[in-house]
Amino acid sequence: MGMGRKARGYRVERDVLDEQRLEELAQRMDYSDTHPSLTKQLKESFRCTVPRLKRCVVGCLPVLYWLPRYSIWDYGMPDLISGISVGIMHLPQGMAYALLASLPPVFGLYTSLYPALVYFFFGTSRHISIGTFAVLSIMVGSVTERLAPDRNFLVMLNGTNLTEVNITARDSYRVQVAAATTVLGGLIQVVLGLVKFGFVGTYLSEPLVRAYTTAAAAHAVVAVIAQLFGLSTTRFSGPLSLVYTLVEVCSKLPQTHLPTLVVSGVSMVFLIAAKEINSAISAKLPVPIPVELITIVAATVISSYTHLNDNYTISVVGEIPSGLAAPRLPDASLFEEVMGDAFALAIVGYAISISLGKTFALKHGYKVDSNQELVALGLSNAVGGFFQCYAVCSSMSRSLIQESTGGKTQMAGMASAVIVLVTVLKLGPLFQELPKAVLAAIVFVNLKGMFKQYYDIITLWRSSKVDLVVWLVTWVSTLLFNLDMGLGASITFAVLTVIFRTQLPKYSVLGHVPGTELYLDMETHREVREVPGITIFHSSATVYFANADLYLEALKGKSGLDISKMIIYKRRQEAKQRRRDKRAERRAKREAKRQKHALRAAEQKTEVFSVEEAAGQWKEPGGGDGDREESLGDDQRGWCGRENGTVFVMPTTPRTPDDQCSWEYLKGSKDPDCATLGAVSELQDGDTTTLGSSSEDTLSRELDKVSMGSLGKWTWDIHSIILDLSTANFIDTVAIKTMRNIFHDFGEIDVTVYMAGCQMSVVEQLELGGFFSESITKGRLFATVHDAVLHCLGHQGTSTPSYEYSLEMQCSTKL
Repeated sequence: MGMGRKARGYRVERDVLDEQRLEELAQRMDYSDTHPSLTKQLKESFRCTVPRLKRCVVGCLPVLYWLPRYSIWDYGMPDLISGISVGIMHLPQGMAYALLASLPPVFGLYTSLYPALVYFFFGTSRHISIGTFAVLSIMVGSVTERLAPDRNFLVMLNGTNLTEVNITARDSYRVQVAAATTVLGGLIQVVLGLVKFGFVGTYLSEPLVRAYTTAAAAHAVVAVIAQLFGLSTTRFSGPLSLVYTLVEVCSKLPQTHLPTLVVSGVSMVFLIAAKEINSAISAKLPVPIPVELITIVAATVISSYTHLNDNYTISVVGEIPSGLAAPRLPDASLFEEVMGDAFALAIVGYAISISLGKTFALKHGYKVDSNQELVALGLSNAVGGFFQCYAVCSSMSRSLIQESTGGKTQMAGMASAVIVLVTVLKLGPLFQELPKAVLAAIVFVNLKGMFKQYYDIITLWRSSKVDLVVWLVTWVSTLLFNLDMGLGASITFAVLTVIFRTQLPKYSVLGHVPGTELYLDMETHREVREVPGITIFHSSATVYFANADLYLEALKGKSGLDISKMIIYKRRQEAKQRRRDKRAERRAKREAKRQKHALRAAEQKTEVFSVEEAAGQWKEPGGGDGDREESLGDDQRGWCGRENGTVFVMPTTPRTPDDQCSWEYLKGSKDPDCATLGAVSELQDGDTTTLGSSSEDTLSRELDKVSMGSLGKWTWDIHSIILDLSTANFIDTVAIKTMRNIFHDFGEIDVTVYMAGCQMSVVEQLELGGFFSESITKGRLFATVHDAVLHCLGHQGTSTPSYEYSLEMQCSTKL
């Protein structure tokens, strides 16, 4: 469309590229190599070569990529120091978080060992620490408490009517429930990773994840508060379980065990003070002080020498078996009952891990594969479930320690797993006298970081109200509906906010930035200038079925053209013109007939008459000499008028036998035939009057009142509309129908519509949807808005001086 042409006042340095021109250029090039046939593609996809096999194996086992390149001199010592620091943190956290999962502490140590070894081979993140985490521990605990409550394991005491809980049988069954849930969740993660479903984590926005973990911290506090006060409470599950647990704890506060409360209070004070000191001097220390490990060692020593369990009945960890447990198959009969919980564990665990992994990868300049991370985490859970582990993910606190102490690769995770292995094999029995209240205090203090996330409310209030609403809805739903149902409600609400924001995008009219090919919003940028005669319409979101009608209404409003009224007005004017043509034709026929009769009469009779006699015949019967109004006779009564100042009175209907006639008053020139549409549009509601009109003229009289002024414009000063579709990444059938209606309706009022900036996928969807036709060709599609503007101006052949100047300046700067 236009090869380097020049039109009044502006120059085009390059070709104006529309879709037809692009297709012509593409036909000149050979795309046989870049667009192979389907058969060739299938043959290539199933072809097995050594490089492809190598890439496949390395992709499945990332350790084969980085381990051969591992430098002991560069990475060995930093990874060892980091691994020891993280391994020391694994010990107290593993045993403490096992309480949240309602499992014996030794299974927390197992969970810190096996999944970390599996992740070493399959993971792609170099800094995250896989193991126990408070949120997942709480989610597992809700499952074990629901399927294995204490009341199901009550036994009668010998010779009495009293009952007690068979702790051994209860814990054994809870381990089976936790292992089955973990294995099923891991399999779900592996399947999702294999089908490239790693993008599911993108639906969990940062405000959602942070609000969810904040609410989970509240669940964790309620879960350990009974341990802090030495109370025995029932752990509820399902909606409002948090409320029920709080009510029961408050009702049993008078039964608080004071020795346990003292141990909890002393442990918490020591942990908080030590952590604050550790944070203050952390910059001067090569590695952080293992506060939790020092706490549990000191508490174990004090409890062993003072016999806290025997003398003060303070609950302790109890027997910790040494050695590793043999693997066992999970109970498959439990899969149906834990399906929903397993899926929630899979999604939450992956979301937390991938968010931390991408954070560290961005900071240190490497890439994390989302799908491979999903597979690695799934294998860690599935394999760990066979060894009586429960669900794992990356821990924020341990990952920060691993990164801050200089960890470089996954070898740090292997070193931490060795620390846990040594503890399980040799040091486990030494912690049998550790009070459970100390572990509860460790959990409570470690949740401090999650409690700080309440500051997000203030930050989001200043930055994004929508994200704030997502945060609050997630927090409230997770608190009230429990962790699994709260996650579903939160994701649903977050997706709805996306739908609402795409359904109600921002619409704007673009203007030209002088001297450039840029077009920006005229309301927000003062330097832009309106392109004369052209409206460039832009939407901030793609057009689809949910906002197609809103798109059309916004286009009408921004362009200032009410299509419905203007089409009615145009059709009325066309109908009037047809009626005028018919009346003129009839008058011409009557005039021709009259002249024919006059000639025939003249041939038959020749008569002499005076001028005075002829002049008297033009006077009205009752008129005097001052009445000079002309009477055109019955044959010319269809068009007569008189001058009334600047208003002409024109009959719109023929004169009836009773001398009735419909008159229309028009402002304009002195010649009624020269009355223009602009003059008609200047009339007010009272400027058009019909005298003696019949019922047939009622509709015409009402439409006469619809002037161009009421339609928003005095004339059709817009000749082209350009739809900027650069933001559209897809278009559905409803939007295609809407676009077709836009082209047709605006074409009715002689306004040409163009599209600009369409992606190739959108063009293909338009073709498949049957959008193009003889009236709507690909010549209406342009590569950029600037190409469309140049085409419109060149097509019209006019441009204003200001726009000429901007284009001249643009071309001169390029030259």
